[in-house]
Amino acid sequence: MSKALPIALALLLAAPALADEWRYENASVPIAYFDTGAAQLQFACRGGDLAMGFWVRKPEAHVAQAGSISVAITPDAAETSTVSTTSGTSFAQEIPLIHSDGSSVIVRGPVARRWARIAQAARDTIRVAYVRQTASGALDVFDANVFGAKGSKSAIGKVLERCG
Repeated sequence: MSKALPIALALLLAAPALADEWRYENASVPIAYFDTGAAQLQFACRGGDLAMGFWVRKPEAHVAQAGSISVAITPDAAETSTVSTTSGTSFAQEIPLIHSDGSSVIVRGPVARRWARIAQAARDTIRVAYVRQTASGALDVFDANVFGAKGSKSAIGKVLERCG
């Protein structure tokens, strides 16, 4: 019995962040979010308008130095897949970056609403990354983060209910 506790604790520490689930806060600004520790993806109702935020605490150098960047979201991406224009990925182009305790982007309006629906429909994972297109048309991918989809349908749905 005394050996079981350390083993159980070790297994809990080894559990991936995907075991977590989306959270919902019903405050003056309702928000649904998933935080991995390295990054956070959130949907919030600000002033009656839906906003999506993606925040990376310690961004790669290119992101930390950029003034704007594109963002990509892929539902249920295969673990070994890469972000591409043919992988069911949706893109938001040239979004201004906010640099404060990391780097983040905020997307509002129709794109945020479309991405909320994508996140709600994901079965297992939601991959979000900063991207830029090279001169050759290839994509450079930065700070790709994978968020679990468990609870996203309900938590994001509550935010959408408040955003009319």
